[in-house]
Amino acid sequence: MKHISLLGSTGSIGTQTLDVIRQYPEDFTLESMSVGRNIELALKQVHEFSPRLISVQSKEDYDKLIHNVPSNTKVVYGMEGLIEVATVEAADMVVNAVLGSVGLSPTLAAIQAGKTIAIANKETLVTAGHIVTEEAKKHNVSLIPVDSEHSAIFQALNGETLNEVERLILTASGGSFRDRTRAELEGVTVSEALNHPNWSMGAKITIDSATMMNKGLEVIEAHWLFNIPYEKIDVVLHKESIIHSMVEYIDGSVIAQLGTPDMRVPIQYAMTYPNRYHSISNERLQLWEVGSLNFTKLDMERFRCMRFAYEAGKLGGTMPTVLNAANEVAVAFFLENRLSFLEIEHVIEQALEGHSVISQPTLEEIIAVDAQTRAMIHSTIK
Repeated sequence: MKHISLLGSTGSIGTQTLDVIRQYPEDFTLESMSVGRNIELALKQVHEFSPRLISVQSKEDYDKLIHNVPSNTKVVYGMEGLIEVATVEAADMVVNAVLGSVGLSPTLAAIQAGKTIAIANKETLVTAGHIVTEEAKKHNVSLIPVDSEHSAIFQALNGETLNEVERLILTASGGSFRDRTRAELEGVTVSEALNHPNWSMGAKITIDSATMMNKGLEVIEAHWLFNIPYEKIDVVLHKESIIHSMVEYIDGSVIAQLGTPDMRVPIQYAMTYPNRYHSISNERLQLWEVGSLNFTKLDMERFRCMRFAYEAGKLGGTMPTVLNAANEVAVAFFLENRLSFLEIEHVIEQALEGHSVISQPTLEEIIAVDAQTRAMIHSTIK
Protein backbone atom coordinates (compact mmCIF):
# COMPACT_ATOMS: atom_id res chain seq x y z
CA MET A 1 0.00 0.00 0.00
CA LYS A 2 1.34 3.42 -0.99
CA HIS A 3 0.06 6.40 0.96
CA ILE A 4 -0.38 9.42 -1.32
CA SER A 5 -0.35 13.16 -0.71
CA LEU A 6 -1.81 14.89 -3.75
CA LEU A 7 -1.08 18.55 -4.42
CA GLY A 8 -3.64 19.93 -6.88
CA SER A 9 -6.41 17.34 -6.71
CA THR A 10 -8.97 19.18 -8.83
CA GLY A 11 -6.75 19.92 -11.83
CA SER A 12 -6.25 17.73 -14.89
CA ILE A 13 -3.32 15.73 -13.47
CA GLY A 14 -4.91 15.60 -10.02
CA THR A 15 -8.22 14.14 -11.18
CA GLN A 16 -6.41 11.55 -13.30
CA THR A 17 -4.23 10.63 -10.30
CA LEU A 18 -7.45 9.95 -8.41
CA ASP A 19 -8.55 7.74 -11.32
CA VAL A 20 -5.52 5.54 -10.61
CA ILE A 21 -6.22 5.45 -6.87
CA ARG A 22 -9.86 4.63 -7.60
CA GLN A 23 -8.81 1.77 -9.90
CA TYR A 24 -6.39 0.27 -7.37
CA PRO A 25 -7.86 0.87 -3.89
CA GLU A 26 -5.87 -2.02 -2.40
CA ASP A 27 -2.58 -0.48 -3.54
CA PHE A 28 -3.10 3.25 -2.94
CA THR A 29 -4.77 5.40 -0.34
CA LEU A 30 -5.17 9.19 -0.33
CA GLU A 31 -3.79 10.61 2.91
CA SER A 32 -3.96 14.32 2.10
CA MET A 33 -4.81 16.68 -0.74
CA SER A 34 -4.71 20.33 -1.70
CA VAL A 35 -7.18 22.08 -3.98
CA GLY A 36 -7.41 25.29 -5.96
CA ARG A 37 -10.64 27.12 -6.60
CA ASN A 38 -12.94 24.22 -7.50
CA ILE A 39 -14.43 23.75 -4.04
CA GLU A 40 -17.48 21.88 -5.34
CA LEU A 41 -15.33 19.16 -6.92
CA ALA A 42 -13.03 19.12 -3.89
CA LEU A 43 -15.98 18.27 -1.63
CA LYS A 44 -16.93 15.33 -3.85
CA GLN A 45 -13.33 14.10 -3.73
CA VAL A 46 -13.14 14.41 0.04
CA HIS A 47 -16.32 12.38 0.54
CA GLU A 48 -15.15 9.69 -1.90
CA PHE A 49 -11.53 9.28 -0.77
CA SER A 50 -11.72 10.40 2.88
CA PRO A 51 -8.28 12.03 3.21
CA ARG A 52 -7.13 12.93 6.70
CA LEU A 53 -6.10 16.42 5.63
CA ILE A 54 -7.18 18.92 2.96
CA SER A 55 -5.70 22.34 2.21
CA VAL A 56 -7.47 25.16 0.36
CA GLN A 57 -6.15 28.47 -0.93
CA SER A 58 -7.87 30.99 1.34
CA LYS A 59 -9.62 31.51 4.66
CA GLU A 60 -12.82 32.12 2.70
CA ASP A 61 -12.58 28.65 1.13
CA TYR A 62 -11.71 27.21 4.54
CA ASP A 63 -14.94 28.66 5.94
CA LYS A 64 -16.92 27.08 3.07
CA LEU A 65 -15.48 23.63 3.66
CA ILE A 66 -14.99 23.29 7.38
CA HIS A 67 -18.62 22.36 8.13
CA ASN A 68 -19.10 20.17 5.05
CA VAL A 69 -16.29 17.62 5.34
CA PRO A 70 -16.26 14.40 7.36
CA SER A 71 -15.39 14.86 11.03
CA ASN A 72 -12.08 12.99 10.64
CA THR A 73 -10.83 15.33 7.87
CA LYS A 74 -8.78 18.31 8.99
CA VAL A 75 -8.99 21.49 6.87
CA VAL A 76 -6.11 23.98 6.56
CA TYR A 77 -5.35 26.80 4.12
CA GLY A 78 -2.69 28.96 2.49
CA MET A 79 0.97 28.13 1.92
CA GLU A 80 1.30 26.72 5.44
CA GLY A 81 -1.57 24.37 4.67
CA LEU A 82 -0.02 23.34 1.37
CA ILE A 83 3.25 22.47 3.12
CA GLU A 84 1.35 20.55 5.81
CA VAL A 85 -0.33 18.45 3.10
CA ALA A 86 3.04 17.78 1.43
CA THR A 87 4.67 16.64 4.67
CA VAL A 88 1.87 14.70 6.39
CA GLU A 89 3.60 11.90 8.28
CA ALA A 90 1.45 9.02 7.02
CA ALA A 91 2.24 9.65 3.34
CA ASP A 92 5.26 8.15 1.60
CA MET A 93 4.71 9.66 -1.88
CA VAL A 94 3.78 13.21 -2.89
CA VAL A 95 2.20 13.71 -6.31
CA ASN A 96 2.87 17.36 -7.12
CA ALA A 97 0.23 18.35 -9.65
CA VAL A 98 -0.22 22.02 -8.72
CA LEU A 99 0.15 24.70 -11.36
CA GLY A 100 2.93 27.27 -11.26
CA SER A 101 5.81 28.19 -8.97
CA VAL A 102 3.56 27.81 -5.90
CA GLY A 103 4.65 24.16 -6.00
CA LEU A 104 8.26 24.95 -5.07
CA SER A 105 8.06 25.37 -1.29
CA PRO A 106 5.88 22.30 -0.60
CA THR A 107 8.13 20.19 -2.84
CA LEU A 108 11.23 21.21 -0.92
CA ALA A 109 9.44 20.56 2.37
CA ALA A 110 8.37 17.10 1.16
CA ILE A 111 11.92 16.28 0.06
CA GLN A 112 13.27 17.32 3.45
CA ALA A 113 10.64 15.07 5.03
CA GLY A 114 11.94 12.13 2.98
CA LYS A 115 8.92 11.70 0.67
CA THR A 116 9.24 10.23 -2.82
CA ILE A 117 8.18 12.93 -5.30
CA ALA A 118 6.11 12.20 -8.40
CA ILE A 119 6.54 15.54 -10.10
CA ALA A 120 4.17 17.01 -12.65
CA ASN A 121 4.79 20.60 -11.53
CA LYS A 122 7.55 21.53 -13.97
CA GLU A 123 7.82 25.09 -12.65
CA THR A 124 9.44 23.75 -9.46
CA LEU A 125 12.48 22.54 -11.39
CA VAL A 126 12.44 25.46 -13.81
CA THR A 127 12.63 28.11 -11.09
CA ALA A 128 14.94 26.33 -8.64
CA GLY A 129 16.32 23.21 -10.28
CA HIS A 130 19.73 23.45 -8.64
CA ILE A 131 18.23 23.69 -5.16
CA VAL A 132 15.62 20.96 -5.67
CA THR A 133 18.06 18.43 -7.13
CA GLU A 134 20.68 19.15 -4.46
CA GLU A 135 18.09 18.67 -1.70
CA ALA A 136 16.83 15.44 -3.30
CA LYS A 137 20.37 14.09 -3.43
CA LYS A 138 21.08 15.20 0.14
CA HIS A 139 17.97 13.46 1.50
CA ASN A 140 18.21 10.45 -0.85
CA VAL A 141 14.79 11.22 -2.34
CA SER A 142 13.66 10.08 -5.79
CA LEU A 143 12.17 12.57 -8.26
CA ILE A 144 9.95 10.53 -10.57
CA PRO A 145 8.68 12.41 -13.63
CA VAL A 146 4.98 12.48 -14.49
CA ASP A 147 4.99 14.56 -17.70
CA SER A 148 4.61 12.18 -20.62
CA GLU A 149 7.84 13.40 -22.24
CA HIS A 150 9.97 13.02 -19.14
CA SER A 151 8.34 9.72 -18.25
CA ALA A 152 9.26 8.51 -21.74
CA ILE A 153 12.90 9.51 -21.24
CA PHE A 154 12.89 8.00 -17.74
CA GLN A 155 11.68 4.71 -19.20
CA ALA A 156 14.11 4.80 -22.14
CA LEU A 157 17.00 5.30 -19.69
CA ASN A 158 16.11 2.23 -17.62
CA GLY A 159 19.10 -0.11 -17.50
CA GLU A 160 21.38 2.39 -19.26
CA THR A 161 24.07 4.79 -18.03
CA LEU A 162 24.03 8.55 -18.57
CA ASN A 163 27.59 8.69 -19.90
CA GLU A 164 26.43 6.64 -22.90
CA VAL A 165 23.66 9.11 -23.81
CA GLU A 166 24.25 11.15 -26.95
CA ARG A 167 21.12 13.30 -26.64
CA LEU A 168 17.56 13.49 -25.39
CA ILE A 169 14.87 14.12 -28.02
CA LEU A 170 11.62 15.58 -26.67
CA THR A 171 8.62 15.43 -28.96
CA ALA A 172 6.12 18.28 -29.24
CA SER A 173 2.64 18.26 -30.75
CA GLY A 174 3.00 21.92 -31.73
CA GLY A 175 -0.22 22.90 -29.98
CA SER A 176 -3.36 24.51 -31.29
CA PHE A 177 -1.63 26.69 -33.91
CA ARG A 178 1.04 24.32 -35.17
CA ASP A 179 -0.04 24.68 -38.80
CA ARG A 180 -0.27 28.49 -38.75
CA THR A 181 2.40 30.99 -39.72
CA ARG A 182 3.27 33.86 -37.39
CA ALA A 183 1.23 36.20 -39.57
CA GLU A 184 -1.79 33.96 -39.09
CA LEU A 185 -1.48 34.26 -35.31
CA GLU A 186 -2.58 37.90 -35.35
CA GLY A 187 -5.92 38.20 -33.58
CA VAL A 188 -6.37 34.55 -32.58
CA THR A 189 -8.88 34.08 -29.78
CA VAL A 190 -8.66 32.40 -26.40
CA SER A 191 -11.12 29.71 -27.46
CA GLU A 192 -9.01 28.92 -30.54
CA ALA A 193 -5.87 28.66 -28.43
CA LEU A 194 -7.59 26.31 -25.99
CA ASN A 195 -8.57 23.88 -28.75
CA HIS A 196 -5.67 21.43 -28.46
CA PRO A 197 -5.75 18.75 -31.19
CA ASN A 198 -4.38 15.86 -29.08
CA TRP A 199 -4.49 16.38 -25.33
CA SER A 200 -7.16 17.33 -22.80
CA MET A 201 -5.40 19.67 -20.34
CA GLY A 202 -6.01 22.70 -18.17
CA ALA A 203 -6.24 26.19 -19.67
CA LYS A 204 -2.77 27.44 -18.73
CA ILE A 205 -0.84 24.41 -19.98
CA THR A 206 -2.90 24.39 -23.20
CA ILE A 207 -1.90 27.99 -23.91
CA ASP A 208 1.70 27.09 -23.07
CA SER A 209 1.42 24.30 -25.63
CA ALA A 210 0.20 26.76 -28.25
CA THR A 211 3.13 29.13 -27.61
CA MET A 212 5.49 26.15 -27.16
CA MET A 213 6.57 27.56 -23.81
CA ASN A 214 5.41 24.30 -22.29
CA LYS A 215 8.05 22.47 -24.30
CA GLY A 216 10.63 25.09 -23.39
CA LEU A 217 9.93 24.55 -19.71
CA GLU A 218 10.19 20.80 -20.30
CA VAL A 219 13.67 21.28 -21.81
CA ILE A 220 14.79 23.03 -18.62
CA GLU A 221 13.09 20.37 -16.51
CA ALA A 222 14.81 17.60 -18.49
CA HIS A 223 18.17 19.28 -17.90
CA TRP A 224 17.69 19.03 -14.13
CA LEU A 225 15.93 15.66 -13.98
CA PHE A 226 18.51 13.82 -16.06
CA ASN A 227 21.64 15.97 -15.54
CA ILE A 228 22.04 16.49 -19.30
CA PRO A 229 23.51 19.70 -20.81
CA TYR A 230 21.20 21.81 -22.98
CA GLU A 231 23.38 21.16 -26.01
CA LYS A 232 22.29 17.52 -25.80
CA ILE A 233 18.55 18.19 -25.56
CA ASP A 234 16.61 18.51 -28.82
CA VAL A 235 12.94 19.04 -29.61
CA VAL A 236 11.15 17.69 -32.69
CA LEU A 237 7.59 18.45 -33.80
CA HIS A 238 5.51 15.28 -33.88
CA LYS A 239 1.83 15.97 -34.54
CA GLU A 240 0.43 12.60 -33.58
CA SER A 241 1.80 12.56 -29.99
CA ILE A 242 2.40 8.81 -30.28
CA ILE A 243 6.14 8.87 -29.64
CA HIS A 244 6.38 10.69 -26.33
CA SER A 245 10.16 11.19 -26.39
CA MET A 246 13.40 9.41 -27.31
CA VAL A 247 16.93 8.85 -26.09
CA GLU A 248 19.80 8.54 -28.57
CA TYR A 249 22.89 6.67 -27.37
CA ILE A 250 26.51 7.05 -28.41
CA ASP A 251 26.34 3.97 -30.66
CA GLY A 252 23.55 5.57 -32.72
CA SER A 253 20.74 3.53 -31.20
CA VAL A 254 17.55 5.48 -30.46
CA ILE A 255 15.11 4.16 -27.87
CA ALA A 256 11.60 5.64 -27.97
CA GLN A 257 8.58 5.23 -25.73
CA LEU A 258 5.25 5.06 -27.57
CA GLY A 259 1.63 5.05 -26.50
CA THR A 260 -1.75 6.66 -26.97
CA PRO A 261 -2.08 10.28 -25.71
CA ASP A 262 -3.40 9.38 -22.24
CA MET A 263 -1.82 11.10 -19.24
CA ARG A 264 -3.02 8.36 -16.89
CA VAL A 265 -0.30 6.10 -18.30
CA PRO A 266 2.71 8.17 -17.10
CA ILE A 267 0.86 9.12 -13.90
CA GLN A 268 0.26 5.46 -13.08
CA TYR A 269 3.84 4.50 -13.97
CA ALA A 270 5.22 7.15 -11.61
CA MET A 271 2.97 5.88 -8.84
CA THR A 272 3.72 2.16 -9.36
CA TYR A 273 7.43 2.43 -10.27
CA PRO A 274 9.42 0.21 -10.49
CA ASN A 275 6.44 -2.03 -11.27
CA ARG A 276 3.91 -1.80 -14.09
CA TYR A 277 0.18 -2.27 -13.55
CA HIS A 278 -2.51 -3.03 -16.07
CA SER A 279 -3.75 0.10 -17.84
CA ILE A 280 -6.97 1.61 -16.54
CA SER A 281 -7.86 2.42 -20.14
CA ASN A 282 -9.03 -0.13 -22.69
CA GLU A 283 -7.49 1.91 -25.50
CA ARG A 284 -4.38 0.30 -26.97
CA LEU A 285 -1.96 1.64 -29.54
CA GLN A 286 -2.64 0.09 -32.94
CA LEU A 287 0.01 1.49 -35.28
CA TRP A 288 -1.85 0.35 -38.39
CA GLU A 289 -4.75 2.56 -37.31
CA VAL A 290 -2.41 5.54 -36.84
CA GLY A 291 -1.08 4.92 -40.36
CA SER A 292 1.90 7.28 -40.35
CA LEU A 293 4.00 9.30 -37.95
CA ASN A 294 5.25 12.75 -38.94
CA PHE A 295 8.26 14.72 -37.72
CA THR A 296 9.34 18.30 -38.44
CA LYS A 297 12.45 20.21 -37.43
CA LEU A 298 11.69 22.91 -34.88
CA ASP A 299 11.80 26.52 -36.11
CA MET A 300 13.00 28.72 -33.21
CA GLU A 301 11.77 31.89 -34.92
CA ARG A 302 8.29 30.51 -35.49
CA PHE A 303 8.14 29.32 -31.88
CA ARG A 304 10.08 32.09 -30.15
CA CYS A 305 9.23 30.89 -26.63
CA MET A 306 11.37 27.84 -27.29
CA ARG A 307 14.32 30.11 -28.04
CA PHE A 308 13.67 32.11 -24.86
CA ALA A 309 13.65 28.90 -22.82
CA TYR A 310 16.93 27.57 -24.23
CA GLU A 311 18.61 30.95 -23.72
CA ALA A 312 17.29 31.31 -20.16
CA GLY A 313 18.25 27.75 -19.31
CA LYS A 314 21.81 28.16 -20.57
CA LEU A 315 22.26 31.46 -18.71
CA GLY A 316 20.89 29.74 -15.61
CA GLY A 317 20.67 31.33 -12.20
CA THR A 318 17.54 33.45 -11.83
CA MET A 319 16.89 33.73 -15.57
CA PRO A 320 14.57 30.67 -15.72
CA THR A 321 12.71 32.10 -12.72
CA VAL A 322 12.02 35.28 -14.70
CA LEU A 323 11.04 33.24 -17.75
CA ASN A 324 8.49 31.26 -15.79
CA ALA A 325 7.07 34.17 -13.80
CA ALA A 326 6.67 36.37 -16.87
CA ASN A 327 5.01 33.56 -18.76
CA GLU A 328 2.55 32.80 -15.95
CA VAL A 329 1.44 36.43 -15.75
CA ALA A 330 1.30 36.90 -19.53
CA VAL A 331 -0.77 33.75 -20.06
CA ALA A 332 -3.17 34.77 -17.29
CA PHE A 333 -3.60 38.17 -18.97
CA PHE A 334 -4.21 36.51 -22.34
CA LEU A 335 -6.88 34.26 -20.81
CA GLU A 336 -8.53 37.41 -19.43
CA ASN A 337 -8.36 39.05 -22.90
CA ARG A 338 -5.95 41.70 -21.61
CA LEU A 339 -3.15 40.66 -23.99
CA SER A 340 -3.11 39.34 -27.53
CA PHE A 341 -1.61 35.93 -28.20
CA LEU A 342 1.61 37.28 -29.73
CA GLU A 343 2.00 39.81 -26.91
CA ILE A 344 2.70 36.87 -24.56
CA GLU A 345 6.09 36.51 -26.25
CA HIS A 346 6.71 40.26 -26.10
CA VAL A 347 6.09 40.42 -22.35
CA ILE A 348 8.42 37.47 -21.69
CA GLU A 349 11.17 38.89 -23.90
CA GLN A 350 11.04 42.29 -22.18
CA ALA A 351 11.22 40.68 -18.73
CA LEU A 352 14.26 38.60 -19.71
CA GLU A 353 16.06 41.53 -21.32
CA GLY A 354 15.49 43.73 -18.27
CA HIS A 355 16.81 41.22 -15.73
CA SER A 356 20.31 41.13 -14.25
CA VAL A 357 20.92 37.46 -13.57
CA ILE A 358 21.98 36.14 -10.17
CA SER A 359 24.14 33.14 -10.99
CA GLN A 360 23.75 31.03 -7.81
CA PRO A 361 20.57 32.30 -6.17
CA THR A 362 19.36 31.23 -2.76
CA LEU A 363 15.75 30.17 -2.30
CA GLU A 364 14.98 33.60 -0.83
CA GLU A 365 16.48 35.33 -3.88
CA ILE A 366 14.47 33.12 -6.24
CA ILE A 367 11.24 33.93 -4.40
CA ALA A 368 12.10 37.65 -4.48
CA VAL A 369 12.94 37.66 -8.21
CA ASP A 370 9.72 35.79 -8.95
CA ALA A 371 7.66 38.37 -7.04
CA GLN A 372 9.54 41.32 -8.59
CA THR A 373 8.99 40.00 -12.11
CA ARG A 374 5.26 39.58 -11.55
CA ALA A 375 4.94 43.03 -9.97
CA MET A 376 6.86 44.66 -12.82
CA ILE A 377 4.58 43.13 -15.45
CA HIS A 378 1.43 44.01 -13.55
CA SER A 379 2.60 47.63 -13.26
CA THR A 380 3.27 47.95 -17.00
CA ILE A 381 0.13 46.24 -18.34
CA LYS A 382 -3.08 48.10 -17.70
